[in-house]
Amino acid sequence: MSMPGNRDPFAAYICDETALDVLRPVVIELGWQPEKCNKGGLRNAVQSLSVSASPNILMVDLSESGDPLNDINALAEVCEPGTVVVAIGQVNDVRLYRDLLSSGIHDYLLKPLSASVLRDSLNAAQAVFSAPRQGEAEQSKRHISTAIIGTRGGVGASTLATSLAWHYSADKKMPTALLDLDVHFGTGALTLDLEPGRGLTDAIDNPSRIDGLFIERAMIRANDNLAILSAEAPINSPLMTDGAAFLQLQEEFRHAFEITLVDLPRNMLINFPHVLNDVNVATVVCEMTLASARDTIRVLSWLKANAGHVTPLVVANKVQAGTAEISKADFEASIERKLDVVIPFDQKGASAAAKLGKTFIDANGSSKVSSGIKQVASRIIGLGGEEGEEASDGEKKSLLGGFDLKGLMAKKDKADA
Repeated sequence: MSMPGNRDPFAAYICDETALDVLRPVVIELGWQPEKCNKGGLRNAVQSLSVSASPNILMVDLSESGDPLNDINALAEVCEPGTVVVAIGQVNDVRLYRDLLSSGIHDYLLKPLSASVLRDSLNAAQAVFSAPRQGEAEQSKRHISTAIIGTRGGVGASTLATSLAWHYSADKKMPTALLDLDVHFGTGALTLDLEPGRGLTDAIDNPSRIDGLFIERAMIRANDNLAILSAEAPINSPLMTDGAAFLQLQEEFRHAFEITLVDLPRNMLINFPHVLNDVNVATVVCEMTLASARDTIRVLSWLKANAGHVTPLVVANKVQAGTAEISKADFEASIERKLDVVIPFDQKGASAAAKLGKTFIDANGSSKVSSGIKQVASRIIGLGGEEGEEASDGEKKSLLGGFDLKGLMAKKDKADA
């Protein structure tokens, strides 16, 4: 495993002998020197590191710290960039835990320590150094972002979004993010048989805290390659945001994933038009009705006027031969363009997927609907790739760049100011 520079791989500064007795055997098991487990807490760590090189992984005890967040700032002053910090303490407080993670700490463990928890945390800290660093593989990775926009309620935009996310992650093995921006009534997590968690509402409430570490902690894993961020906010709580969180989330997704799917309620175009700033392809989902034809025209016109960098992809969903309100020819004539993909209606398949708690494509892999969804997926990749490499103001950050303690502390200080 590659470790930067010639630093020690590990050092710890622990307040009490009981914790040291649990830590030392784990340190030996991981191949490190038990002599690097020092007596004394965070203050002792600051004094020692002010005159010596920082280790790759640093464990500090906050038990004797009266103001942990302020003391962490002092630690950041003497830690070299790239040091991964694991804190331990005896204050069981969710707000402190979140504040510590937001300030750049990799993990926070509660006393009394157990060997298994220590082992898991230190293995996770080690994994930071085995991933691509800035300027390596991440530099050449292409990211595609698509917004799935339904022209009418019930056209199946969310069903399409979850199936696309599953297809990219499970079949194409692409690291995939699904952002469900229907904060009150979103079904992304429900379709995947998951609890949505508080990640999205926390991001909206505290956009300055969004960074790579926040993304890793807040997103819910649906499979090895798919992470989802959604919410079920109380319906008596209006959405109070200027939309800054949505932009910051997409920026972090761009560094951490290969493809982002944004399930975007159409009213968001009115309230937060800048949410499409980083989007390559707008997948406009419609049905063969008069109302949907009207709103498809309006959405396409809006995209042309307000998001000229976005390539539209028009998908007709739930199409039933012989029962459509408008024929395909008349629909295409009214929107003045061809439909890119036509997906048939399959109520039986949709019911089966819902009963199984799976996405449509996962539950009905060989159906005609799934074939249509795969067509959409291929078109998104093709259209997103046509944009060419993104211009960059410097090096692309990887997700793991978020573990640079000094960088995160500076970012936090700037946000708090």
